[in-house]
Amino acid sequence: MGGRSSSPLDKRQQQHLRGQVDALLRNFLPRYRRQLAASILQQISRELGPQELAGCQLLHSKKLPRVREHRGPLTQFWGHPPQWQPIFCVLRGDGRLEWFSHREEYENGGRPLGSTALTGYTILTSQCEYLRLLDALCPDSSGDRTQEEPDPLLEMPVNFPLFLQHPFRRHLCFSAATGEAQRSWRLALQGGIRLRGTVLQRSQAPAALAFLDTIRLYRQHQGHFGHDDVTLGSDAEVLTTVLMRELLPALRAQTLPGLRGAGRARAWAWTELLDAVHAVVLAGASAGLRAFQPEKDELLAALERTIRPDVDQMLRLRARVAGRLRAEVQGPLESCLHRKVDAQLPRVTQTLLNTAEAALAAVQALLAQGMDRLSRHLRGKPSGVRLRKEVYSFGEMPWDPELMQTCYREAERNRGHLRQLVAPFGFLGTQSVVFGAQDLAQQLMADAVATFLQLADQCLTTALDCDQAAQQLEKVRGRVLKKFQSDSGSAQRRFIHKWQICIFLPFVLSQLEPSCKAELPEFEGDVLAVGSPALTIEGIYEDVIRGVLLQRIDRELKKTLGASNVSCALDVCSEAPWDQEGADEETETQRGTCSRQPGSCAEVQPLCPLPPPGTLQS
Repeated sequence: MGGRSSSPLDKRQQQHLRGQVDALLRNFLPRYRRQLAASILQQISRELGPQELAGCQLLHSKKLPRVREHRGPLTQFWGHPPQWQPIFCVLRGDGRLEWFSHREEYENGGRPLGSTALTGYTILTSQCEYLRLLDALCPDSSGDRTQEEPDPLLEMPVNFPLFLQHPFRRHLCFSAATGEAQRSWRLALQGGIRLRGTVLQRSQAPAALAFLDTIRLYRQHQGHFGHDDVTLGSDAEVLTTVLMRELLPALRAQTLPGLRGAGRARAWAWTELLDAVHAVVLAGASAGLRAFQPEKDELLAALERTIRPDVDQMLRLRARVAGRLRAEVQGPLESCLHRKVDAQLPRVTQTLLNTAEAALAAVQALLAQGMDRLSRHLRGKPSGVRLRKEVYSFGEMPWDPELMQTCYREAERNRGHLRQLVAPFGFLGTQSVVFGAQDLAQQLMADAVATFLQLADQCLTTALDCDQAAQQLEKVRGRVLKKFQSDSGSAQRRFIHKWQICIFLPFVLSQLEPSCKAELPEFEGDVLAVGSPALTIEGIYEDVIRGVLLQRIDRELKKTLGASNVSCALDVCSEAPWDQEGADEETETQRGTCSRQPGSCAEVQPLCPLPPPGTLQS
């Protein structure tokens, strides 16, 4: 799609949008400050709680999530007037896409013609499907398309298209030369979209957790209780999406009637307008959060100093208030769960389990194949150069989009069924669930690869010949697979816990809102007496609801998975309220403080000392 030489927004409109961003930040940041305090209290509480042995067996890969850089020639539909033109595209490791006029421009360090962060995009590889999307974007009220001028997008059918569609940004239309190139670009772009989308979900930092909670509470205050994909992206991108959704109805009503053109030309003009609005909002949100950063850093340090000395008193008070609240809401809560949740809980549990189980089974199969391949190469007495190449390829397995596609496809398989199951609960975040399962598969693959490399490094010596070294690797293979199976089971349960809470907690809160929420003011006096923003009556109330719901989830998991060898794993991955007994283990696991050694995959290590000098030379 072509762009315009100037913004479709005038200065007055841009200033109005900046005012909207400022209003959002004024409303959002006070809530964020309170949630930062609650997040610090939660972190300290877990640190001081009983430290059980979390069941992490694999070493934790230190390699940061990334996508493999991908580059090559494409054609892009752009210009004035728009037409298909050759370009050279580069997907960066951080999930940014850039395009240049030609390869030499890129190689000489020239500025790109354009670039975009892939957050929030979806990929279409069917021209007909994309054109139907355009037709639905701005439907022609007359229904008469006979008067349209010829559309250059229709004049030349595209054999291997890559259409990147975004709800609030200009669409990007590319075409590859072959089906193979189209597939490799599609897999690479999908990896970039996921990497950009799950940046907050992957973090266990108190600030990130507080930000996500604040977004949820802010939207609940506006009446949006159901979880959806609004939290995909960085903090500024998430805030931008929140505001764009608020602005969209007025934008449609005020600007769509005045857009020039008809049909698809009008739809393109609409996406260009949305892109301009999105750019102004994103710039304002980014600037506002950057300005808040120094205050946030000081606030986090101050909260740590002030909360830690009084944490015992705070937790005792919190437990006392929670007990009273639990007695107050138990009746309506149990009634709600019995009438509206219990019947669907087994089906949702099984579908989430199937999703995670299938993806991780595919990871285990790929991992075993990779370890077997290394053993075979050792027995074949390869040259040092060849062996180093094989070790490097093994270390890169988690970041190989073609190889990992088998696992990622399994995570997609139950998307439609899950969407149908959870729609009655207002949950619209199935893309986030799929991304979560794919991230889980990639992380466990990275951990297993790091573990294999480190254990092999410890057991291989220059005294071993090729056959002996291969035998040692086979022993390491068995150990790694056992560790993987253990961690895989715990990871599946954490995955189910997380997403069942995301599905059911907002729904239950919305159902109890009219009755139970009205009872909260009578409990507020005790909390206010503490004088700390870390404790709020609303936060305690939500934790009470979450705790009862998690008891239901745990019971259902035990039924689904079977009673044997389940209770311990459930304790490890429990997400019960953070000040309750037995609720510390999962957070320790997620923070990486369980019993793992610091395995590194930041640079793929040789199976040191492999190849041993003079031993593995052909």
